[in-house]
Amino acid sequence: NDDRLGAWPARAWVVDGATDLGAPGLFGPVGGAAWLAEAAGHGFATATGTSAAETCAQMFQHVAHRFEAERTREIAAPWEVPKAAFALAQWARGGLEVAWCADCAVLLGSGARARWCTPAPDSTAEAADAQAVGGGAALTGAVLTDRRDHRSDPDHMALSPSPKASAKATRYAEVEAQPGDDVILMSDGFSSLVADYARYDAETLLAAVRSQGLAALVAEIRQIEAGDAACVRFPRFKVSDDATALWLRIV
Repeated sequence: NDDRLGAWPARAWVVDGATDLGAPGLFGPVGGAAWLAEAAGHGFATATGTSAAETCAQMFQHVAHRFEAERTREIAAPWEVPKAAFALAQWARGGLEVAWCADCAVLLGSGARARWCTPAPDSTAEAADAQAVGGGAALTGAVLTDRRDHRSDPDHMALSPSPKASAKATRYAEVEAQPGDDVILMSDGFSSLVADYARYDAETLLAAVRSQGLAALVAEIRQIEAGDAACVRFPRFKVSDDATALWLRIV
C-alpha cells in the first residue's frame, strides 16, 4: 500500500500517492507515489502549525525541500512529477478544521447523524474516462497515454513538490464538532464503497464502521472488486486501489 496515514493528539491525516505511470527512477528504487505519500506524512507529523492552514503550509515546504534533496536526476517528463491526494483533520482553536486536496475524504459522525466535511466522494468523471479508454487493463498503450496526459495537465489539482501548486489545489473548512464525535479520514480506495460501488451513503457507512470496523469494510471492497475483475460493471483504471482509512473519536 503506497498510502500513508498518521495521528497526533490534535491532528490526523491520510495521504494517497497517485499511481506511478512509469518505472521507479526519479528517487532511485522508490516509486514516486510511495515517496510523496511518505514525505507528506512526515511533513504532517513534524509540523508545528496551530491551524490546518499553517500545518499544510509547513508540509508543502517540507515536501519541496525533500524533493530537491532526494531526487536522483532531472525530471524526464511532466507526468513523472509525483502527485497525491490528502485529507487532514486538526483540532484547533476549540473546533475541528479540515483540509483536503483531490479525492481523499473526511466523514464526521455525531450520534446517528453523518456528514461529509469534504465534498461527498464522486467518481463519475473518472469512471467515464475509464470506460472511454478501456480502463482495467494494464497501464499500457492508450490507457497509459491517457493517464500520462491527464497527469501532465497544468490544471491537474493535486499535492505535488511545488508549494504554490499544492496551495492552489488545497481546500479548507471549519466544522462544528464536539467530544464524542467520530472522524473518519479515507483515501478514495476506501470511499469507493460510496463513490464507485454504491454500497453505502454517509449514514450507513458511519454505522458500518462503528459496527464492523475498518478491516471488514476493506474486505468487502476486495470482494466486490474480485467479482468484477474485468472492470466492466464498475469501470475503473485498475482492479484494486489502495484502500486506507483512519477512525478517530474526539475526546
